[in-house]
Amino acid sequence: MAAFQKLRELIIGRALDPLSPTTRHAIAITPILAWVGLGADGLSSSCYGPEEAFLALGEHSHLGIFLALATALTVFIISIGYNQVIELFPTGGGGYKVATALLGPRAGLVSGAALLVDYVLTIATSLASGVDAFFSLLPVEAQTFKLATELILIMLMCVLNFRGMKESILVLLPIFIGFVVLHLGLILYGVFVHAEHLPTLLPETVQATSTLSHNMGWIFVASLMLRAYSMGGGTYTGLEAVSNNVNMLAEPRVPNGKWTMFYMAASLAFTAGGIILLYVLWDARPVEGQTLNAVVFHNIIAHLGWGSDFSQGALLAVVLALEAGLLLVGAQTGFLDGPTVLSNMASDYWVPRHFRDLSARLVRQNGVMVMGIASLLILLWTRGDVSVLVVLYSINVFLTFSLSLFGLCVYWWRNRRQSVKWKSRLALSAMGFMLTASVLVVTLIEKFADGGWLTVLITGSVIALCFAIRKHYNETRDELAKADAYFPDPAPGSDDAVIEPLPLDPAQPTAIVLVGKHRGASMHALLWVQRLFPGHFKNVIFLAVGEVDAQSYEGQDQLHRLQDVIEGSLQYYEHSCNKHGLATGHRVAYGTNPVAEFSALAEKAMNDFPNSVCFASKLVFARINFLTSWLHNQTPQEIQQRLHLTGKHMVLLPMKVG
Repeated sequence: MAAFQKLRELIIGRALDPLSPTTRHAIAITPILAWVGLGADGLSSSCYGPEEAFLALGEHSHLGIFLALATALTVFIISIGYNQVIELFPTGGGGYKVATALLGPRAGLVSGAALLVDYVLTIATSLASGVDAFFSLLPVEAQTFKLATELILIMLMCVLNFRGMKESILVLLPIFIGFVVLHLGLILYGVFVHAEHLPTLLPETVQATSTLSHNMGWIFVASLMLRAYSMGGGTYTGLEAVSNNVNMLAEPRVPNGKWTMFYMAASLAFTAGGIILLYVLWDARPVEGQTLNAVVFHNIIAHLGWGSDFSQGALLAVVLALEAGLLLVGAQTGFLDGPTVLSNMASDYWVPRHFRDLSARLVRQNGVMVMGIASLLILLWTRGDVSVLVVLYSINVFLTFSLSLFGLCVYWWRNRRQSVKWKSRLALSAMGFMLTASVLVVTLIEKFADGGWLTVLITGSVIALCFAIRKHYNETRDELAKADAYFPDPAPGSDDAVIEPLPLDPAQPTAIVLVGKHRGASMHALLWVQRLFPGHFKNVIFLAVGEVDAQSYEGQDQLHRLQDVIEGSLQYYEHSCNKHGLATGHRVAYGTNPVAEFSALAEKAMNDFPNSVCFASKLVFARINFLTSWLHNQTPQEIQQRLHLTGKHMVLLPMKVG
């Protein structure tokens, strides 16, 4: 067991103390690191988004100039919209919280479900595209090993993310820097080589477009541009990542979030727009087994004329390896944002509450595992085909964008009397909404038969499952609330008599009662102990664990609130026992693993009180189905098993629900 623990610490890292202020400071990230961890998805999309858009133009590649300008402009419009989200929701949550707060819980569910599917596809698309970039360097025969490589990378990414956000970003930082520096140089050089043609490029493009419009009609040109613009929708993925994770940034969070968004927007607009411009300037054409980026960068490096053919090939290999590496970093966004969305939805009871749980490293490890497994399955289904993945990807990306930006429109209209800047912000939000909504509609129509239907089906299935989960949780909470109502706080002045607590006697029979946040369930256990063993127990020791989950770890105020709730509940239980002449005491622990914390408290208490028995309530559902076992943790049973293995006694007292 000790050897296993050491191996676990070696792979994942040592446990962190969630109550220590230094821990929060240690895991918070600066704007530069956030740009790497959260912005890599957006920047990495320049490795496949521009190519999909440019290829959609077909033989009318001269329209790529307009496409490059539209791409760069769209990046900034969307990023400005999400800057407003950062201001309005400084604790994070992004598109899910925006839609929930501004458009209602059902719109929030749609946005959340779309985001979940989107982040699974972020991982799958980024890894598949990265492996494509790397395999562009290898013979065509090597293509058969691509899928296996992608699956191995997913497993490695899961392990890396179990260590923590900051650690995973630091590991990937050199790849990100290398990509940015090298692509900056190649794009600038590639444009500079054609500098003498740039003054006439736009007029010639306008003339060629005018001729095309005259021959084919302006509707044809507009439709072609809109289709190409929509097919490049994957370029804008990841721009919402910062707004989802503002709470992970170092203080001051809102300014740091805006700086991170600026870094993301500027780098993506330059890279994606610059690459499309290179396609036009260098007349890039598809080559079997190679990405369009590989083709254009090969031509640019050859034009540089540095060294031998071998040296040029080595430089191209470095460029493509960095592209592959950055796409790997881009997959990191799915592992960071997906668990965050799951956690936020779990707080609203749309998904199992287990997704709020934190590991010893303060990582939402259940969410990481779900993201990894789901992306692995989607890669197996699509065989890692990027063209299919991008279609699946873009639909949900723009569904979330549209809901968020429409929510901002609603917000600024409702608050137009409270803000002097409401007109400009409403105009920007409306412009962004029209852009993203038009892309969503075109992509859905254009690609529905080619795989878009699957995205709709998967997202719809997630929404239906979430409704079933919330219905069950609501029914359970209503039942527990009824039980809690039987034990209200005493009215002021109704019980003013001071009851002197009796001293604990370790030699006397002792009932050790595990209590939680639901007063009804805890009092149920206490009353059944007194009913089953009347007059036997002279001492009652209450054990409580404050579970530090993602919600309670959002800020120091949340932790203080958790501590106040625990202390208030314990005072109520002890007061109830004191009125009946029982000696009482309590022990409290805080941590991310309730089973381990409860077990440790129980073992220590039972050692201190040798003549003791441990008790806890266990929920028993009238209607048993797969939801009841999946949605509720088995904490009492797990604690009982641990205590039984050490020779300690624990009794579970069934409490019927429903």
